[in-house]
Amino acid sequence: MKTQIYDLDVLKKALKDLNLEWKPSSTSLCNFQGQVYTVDLAIEQPNTSDFGFIWNGQYELVADLQFWQQPWSIDAFLDRLSQRYAYHFVLQEAQKQNFRICSEENSLDGSVNLVLKRWTT
Repeated sequence: MKTQIYDLDVLKKALKDLNLEWKPSSTSLCNFQGQVYTVDLAIEQPNTSDFGFIWNGQYELVADLQFWQQPWSIDAFLDRLSQRYAYHFVLQEAQKQNFRICSEENSLDGSVNLVLKRWTT
């Protein structure tokens, strides 16, 4: 599932799943060329070259690739983030429509299978 990130609260849940902590307020990030970006959410890195997400019709990653210091490549990070974002977004939307999780299965390939059921009264 290709995911576009529109919901900041769901993004925060996805980042938490990846064990990443964020600064909750607007933060300015500067790249090596001196460009400054005001991001809605920033993640600190040990090398002090933080990265974050900026709203541009959807949330987009702002990072200096030269100073990326995470346990995954940027592509792998975005894949994992998209998966966790989609997971939490599906749960949020399902809950709004009175669905509940009946079962959840995590496959070896990293995919998640959910079985939802709508409870009616």
